[in-house]
Amino acid sequence: MRAIPTLKISISGVRGVIGDSLTPALLTRFAQAFGTYVGSGTIVIGRDTRTSGEMVRQAVIAGLLSSGCHVIDLDVCPAPTVQLIVRQRHAQGGIVITASHNPAEWNALKFVNSEGLFLSVGQARELLDIYHQGDYTKIAGREMRDVETFTGALDAHINAILSSIGALPQTSRRLKIALDSCNGAGSIIAPRMIEALGAEVIAINTTPDGSFPRGAEPTPENLTRLCRLVKESGADAGFAQDMDADRLAVVAETGEPIGEDYTLALAARYVLSKTPGAVVANLSTTSAMDDVARMFNSPLYRSKIGEANVTEMMRQVGAVIGGEGNGGVIYPRVNFCRDSLVGMALILRLFTETGRTVTELLADLPRYKMIKEKLECPSSKIGEILKMIRSEYAGHQLDLRDGVKVSFEDGWLHVRGSNTEPIIRLVAEARDETQARRILDAVFARVGQALK
Repeated sequence: MRAIPTLKISISGVRGVIGDSLTPALLTRFAQAFGTYVGSGTIVIGRDTRTSGEMVRQAVIAGLLSSGCHVIDLDVCPAPTVQLIVRQRHAQGGIVITASHNPAEWNALKFVNSEGLFLSVGQARELLDIYHQGDYTKIAGREMRDVETFTGALDAHINAILSSIGALPQTSRRLKIALDSCNGAGSIIAPRMIEALGAEVIAINTTPDGSFPRGAEPTPENLTRLCRLVKESGADAGFAQDMDADRLAVVAETGEPIGEDYTLALAARYVLSKTPGAVVANLSTTSAMDDVARMFNSPLYRSKIGEANVTEMMRQVGAVIGGEGNGGVIYPRVNFCRDSLVGMALILRLFTETGRTVTELLADLPRYKMIKEKLECPSSKIGEILKMIRSEYAGHQLDLRDGVKVSFEDGWLHVRGSNTEPIIRLVAEARDETQARRILDAVFARVGQALK
């Protein structure tokens, strides 16, 4: 079988395996291209805790300086912190150095525009055109600017959350929260923010050394230690982050992970109870979002996958909250991006103001079972696979905006190629696991066979 490429260049940025496809020369060229794209302006950079991060950071700084940029270096910090500081400092852009949920050997560059948003499809294509053409802005050594080290970014992020969402109301009992930051970019800021809000925190995996104590994605199978901590400590809930701290998963007071999709459902429930309005979620987000929106007579809009697509639609419809079913909460009043820290603050406010547990809050909603699978798939094969799916389910309601989403009376199926990995993703949801598995199994084997 042909080896799967370890370099992915797409509208989501560039990512690859360090020591294989993601080389210092390539990283520097991409930084030069971005510096050229923004017109040699001010660029904010930050990174997660991966052990390759320092090498990538230096390559990026070299490329930006050579193209005439002023660099504001935040060093290790969450991806949403970079986006916040881009806006606060009126920078022309930002670069987040993180491979997010990818394994430790991967790293990546994610590009941010002057509004603190990840590049839109059109903007990303402009950047890629500059990169491929190779005609970058070049300045002489005497014109190069110093790198500015900014150490106040984490405090600025916490203060923005406190200003917009507020500390927790005083009650007779202080909330206790268990936290797992995966030794990633949220390791320092998350415990500080929870304490600043007024809750007690019991933390594990908050040593920012990039050692990956568990799988990077905050999925149920990776949270067994956090689940045990919640039960043993009597915590009111558990919070888990990924490596760049833009995604949040919640563990109930019983020690049971509730699934990443319900992070957005809980956050939206709090926001809509205060400010009913439009909500945006992507095509692969749970149907529970429809139920939450109906509770508050609010419209729900579905976007293509990807933070840039969600934020673009949120702006179009004036959404009060939005996000993705991978634990990404986007609350424009604080940060127009996925932000696990904002998600924590909103959910903690929900706990305090309702006086209810995670289990009690979820009891108000129909529960769905979602099953996710993925198969290694070269980019050249994705079109063929999607054409097969369209033909197979031609008699059903199809949404073709992002891969193929098939709606049934008792559930749905979504098949699409990943923008960040050489894989094809398959997601099915129904009211019970048996039905969700039946939906997924009906197509999984066929896709696997076609890939062979």
